[in-house]
Amino acid sequence: MDTNEISRKITAQLEASAGLKLELARSHADAIAHLAQQISRSLCDGGKIILFGNGGSAADAQHIASELVGRFKLERPGLRAISLSTDTSLLTSIGNDFDFGQIFSRQIECLADPADLVIGITTSGDSRNILNGIEAADRLGATTICLTGMKGGACADAAQLSLVVPSDDVPRIQEAHITIGHILCDLVEEQLFGNDEA
Repeated sequence: MDTNEISRKITAQLEASAGLKLELARSHADAIAHLAQQISRSLCDGGKIILFGNGGSAADAQHIASELVGRFKLERPGLRAISLSTDTSLLTSIGNDFDFGQIFSRQIECLADPADLVIGITTSGDSRNILNGIEAADRLGATTICLTGMKGGACADAAQLSLVVPSDDVPRIQEAHITIGHILCDLVEEQLFGNDEA
């Protein structure tokens, strides 16, 4: 590939990512604001935020949880949030002793409470272990959210609230998910602690 072809390829990918985010701004801003309100309400009610996903979505779950526990922009107390994809001993033991489809639901069954808010992240919306996790949280009375893409899939249908990124391109969906995660963290900090920045 020559330099011009590489430059065109890079430009096309950046434009596709930016275009999808602009589309989200036009079509999903109210939904993102509503999700942030639900997260803030759960935290105010003494609940915690539980996140999970596979692969890149697992990384997104960890990233969002770390922004809530640590800080996003504001100096403030840590917020109760955990990612269920970080304990490799637990994940491999459940996957081996039971089934990979239960790696999140098994954790949710013993960690989730009705005041909690559970966020499953899946680009396809059809990951069986994400669906099982959402359904387990719903049985316990927790609020369930799904961040997905494509056509939403079974996970979007099972969750009480869902945000479907309007794309079939997995990398673009993942980029949108982490952007949505950052926006949620920003809004939650402002809702709970106010904006101390000048």
